[in-house]
Amino acid sequence: MRALSIYIPLVALLVFSACSEAVRDAKQETSVPAIFPDYSGVTIPVGIAPLNFCMADRSAIMVDAVITDGQGKQLHGQGEESTYFDIEEWHELIANNAGDSLQVYVSAKYDDGWHSYKPFSIYVSKDAMDYGVVYRKLEPGYEVYSKMGIYERDLATFEETALIENTQFSGCVNCHSFNKCDPKNLSLHIRGSHGATLLRLDGKMDAYNTATSKTLGTCVYPYWHPDGRYIMYSTNATQQVYHVRDANRIEVYDKDSDLLLYDTEKNELVITPLLSREGVMETFPAFSADGRTLYYVQATSIPADSRDLQNLHYNLCCISFDSETGTFGDKVDTLLMAESLNRTVTMPRPSYDGRFLMFTMADYGQFPIWHHEADLYMVPVGDLQQPISDVEKYRMRAVNTDDTESFHNWSSNSRWIVFSSRRDDSLFTRLYFSHIDEEGNDTKPFLMPQENPRRFYDELFMSYNVPDFVTSPVGFDDKKAEKLINDDKRVQMGVR
Repeated sequence: MRALSIYIPLVALLVFSACSEAVRDAKQETSVPAIFPDYSGVTIPVGIAPLNFCMADRSAIMVDAVITDGQGKQLHGQGEESTYFDIEEWHELIANNAGDSLQVYVSAKYDDGWHSYKPFSIYVSKDAMDYGVVYRKLEPGYEVYSKMGIYERDLATFEETALIENTQFSGCVNCHSFNKCDPKNLSLHIRGSHGATLLRLDGKMDAYNTATSKTLGTCVYPYWHPDGRYIMYSTNATQQVYHVRDANRIEVYDKDSDLLLYDTEKNELVITPLLSREGVMETFPAFSADGRTLYYVQATSIPADSRDLQNLHYNLCCISFDSETGTFGDKVDTLLMAESLNRTVTMPRPSYDGRFLMFTMADYGQFPIWHHEADLYMVPVGDLQQPISDVEKYRMRAVNTDDTESFHNWSSNSRWIVFSSRRDDSLFTRLYFSHIDEEGNDTKPFLMPQENPRRFYDELFMSYNVPDFVTSPVGFDDKKAEKLINDDKRVQMGVR
């Protein structure tokens, strides 16, 4: 039942291109339109691809939109499934309205004719977003490697480029990492029969063997020190189990894990006793913006035969680091004792401007991508001088939903975040973006734009994960990488 509503300016409904169907005799609705993706009230950057959208009600025959700015300039988009905005005109309109709002007037055609809705606003931030994002996409599957790859998306257009796919070798590709969004240097992990860590250092790429007789296993979750010389890795003995009667379908967890510092100049892994303690699992390292602190999470190891994962809780910790000597401090500080709250914290990510530390909290474990209760939290770095006592005041208000919010990263200017969420269907993770203002307020997030969003996401049986911003195209030589991986020759990392 669509109620009749208030007057909408006629001029906003009668600006059409030559090939458009005119909106005639429309019934005026009292509400804003229900659209997919929900772009009502979002904050976007200049340069983002057009926010094409569909009606949430799939019975709509056609959708029409007119976007107007404060000077009366307008942009029209219409389509049978989705609005289609001219990309050049879209970019011109939002560039001319940085720091201001746009009004969006939507009409939809149904069997009983056209319906026009109350307008909604979109705010255009003056804060720029980076060139693109790099992420892994993979099909839902657990026991065997299905189709997956690392992909780059130009955020100004709808263009996606495959950097490398596992059709080029036998195995799994994951754990890609850049230094502060700069794609010049890259760490990329390969699992399987051709396992390796690909490192691109100052333009030269090699395949490394990171397993040694003195360490737990291969190096996985990486984080670059801001000066570029060091990379912090975790090494993890990972397991997975399936829930028979639980909303969380699968559990990925560690039986053991340590942290290792890699010195790129000496090709050496450095073992630090405080970060590789017996009976303690350390993982998900991240250096602070100034490089003087290493954040990570740690938990007490569980018995070898234990499946009591609901009691596996990770705490947020930190240790000082001296980049001149490549050494860590002699004391570990616990910043958030999550186990005392019967919760767990994972994936700490500091903003590059040094203002905030963002992390994910869930009920248990350290891999929350299947945890529907997982949410994002953001703490001002100044508040970390003392252990966190009231973590709930740092729960992000705009970005979280009743479903999974998990892996997240910052833009190079620390004004945008990208994160993965299952909010749309509880099954597939998709990428959302939110603006972080000077006071640390998060805005209503928007789904990564697609040319025809409903058709794209309906037909995409793959999940996104490990998103990271890049300031320019990666320029990855996938043929050289394929040769390095399949050749099985490896540069052996030393250890001390």
